[in-house]
Amino acid sequence: MNRLLFVASEAYPLIKTGGLADVAGSLPEVLRQQGMDVRLLLPAYQHVLESIEPPALVAEMTLDGVPLRILSTRLPGTQTQTWLLEHPLFSQRPGNPYHDPHGKPWSDNADRFALLSRLAAAIATGQAGLDWRPDVLHCNDWHTGLAIALTHLHESRPRTVFTVHSLAHMGLFDRATFERLHLPEHFWRDNALEFYNQCSFIKGGLVYADFITTVSPTYAGEICESPGGMGLEGLLSQRRERLVGILNGIDSQVWDPSSDPRLEQRYGPDSLADKALNKVALQASLGLAAVDDRPLVGLVGRLVEQKGLELILPVLEQMLACPVQLVVLGTGEPRYEQRLKAIAAAHPKAMAVVLAYDETLAHRIEAAADIFLMPSLFEPCGLNQLYSLRYGTLPLVRAVGGLADTVVDSTAAALADGSATGFVFQRPDAGELLAALRRAVALWYDQQRWQQVQRNAMAQDFSWQQSAIRYLQLYNATVQT
Repeated sequence: MNRLLFVASEAYPLIKTGGLADVAGSLPEVLRQQGMDVRLLLPAYQHVLESIEPPALVAEMTLDGVPLRILSTRLPGTQTQTWLLEHPLFSQRPGNPYHDPHGKPWSDNADRFALLSRLAAAIATGQAGLDWRPDVLHCNDWHTGLAIALTHLHESRPRTVFTVHSLAHMGLFDRATFERLHLPEHFWRDNALEFYNQCSFIKGGLVYADFITTVSPTYAGEICESPGGMGLEGLLSQRRERLVGILNGIDSQVWDPSSDPRLEQRYGPDSLADKALNKVALQASLGLAAVDDRPLVGLVGRLVEQKGLELILPVLEQMLACPVQLVVLGTGEPRYEQRLKAIAAAHPKAMAVVLAYDETLAHRIEAAADIFLMPSLFEPCGLNQLYSLRYGTLPLVRAVGGLADTVVDSTAAALADGSATGFVFQRPDAGELLAALRRAVALWYDQQRWQQVQRNAMAQDFSWQQSAIRYLQLYNATVQT
């Protein structure tokens, strides 16, 4: 067991819309460093081809009457050999990989990601005619779930692992699309791809994979019950013995406050006083009051209901009165963007909103903030709370998914035994969120204890090296089963 084909729809830094890109941009390289022979397979989006040196040609082929090319490059910043599927569906289309300029899914997404899955399955089963074939096929999210199912059409196939990053996106298409894709009729069953009279690509992975993983242990349990399973809880409960939760990791070199080139002032657990210089710089750049008598709260992420905006907005004025300053970075639903901008305009010295995706500013907020706000309604894993722990910016989270697995509430007992790393509340209730923030602000005024919790947080190891060990164990288990 040495050869791994890792298939995803995005990977940082080539293309990123969410946490999947961070995983695909980090885990394959760590696995390569652990001795695996890895190929990362991605679509050759137009943006990707424009951002890299001319790639080498690996192969030209026709799959089910569709001509395509496989190109080869290295994932920037790594030695991971990356194969790119070149076809006009991906390579001659600018913009977002999944959505058109109006924010609607591309009308031919089924065709696009079926093609990616067909290629992955062809490589995995030796049908692509390459001189390299994997022992393990690892696919991610609905875009590649069909690949796992397609390998079962061949007697000779590798062991398979399918990772669910978010069950909220299932890749649902109608019966006409199923027929147009010429998928085998026996896939149209409730114990295969059929899901309430639709074709669900994600079920290809959930039904047929040797092992299913999710990106945190708690989320693995949540999706086996309603409402977390979103209608798939029965299937997932049946497969519980093959369902494993493995926490995502972070790139501890990219996210390191002692060496981060994006920061105004670098710092570490033994130089926490220097962290305040980042706060001063951020206040100045965003027009906030230059005060040091209240904590700065940061929020970086998509401005959507899942991220807890319905909990934040009803008590936002009260949060600012705690008192705190608040910095928000992200984009999302217009109703949330507009409401946040309106409140910030009424409190220009206490609140700033930047409606953008800005990696540099995200790093600067992580370093400058005292508290990181992440009150998600559901959160399969979450990465920002891990970045925050690394930066000594104490996360305030709801006890769901990966947030429950990674943040220890600053209760009296946890403060006493040195395990506290942040603040946790339970129910999806605005009042509970506000109460948790008030607890955080109260602790912030006790700087001796606050700094001890910061050091606890910064001592946590959520590097990819830890997660990779679990994946290697799982790959070995798939060979033994």
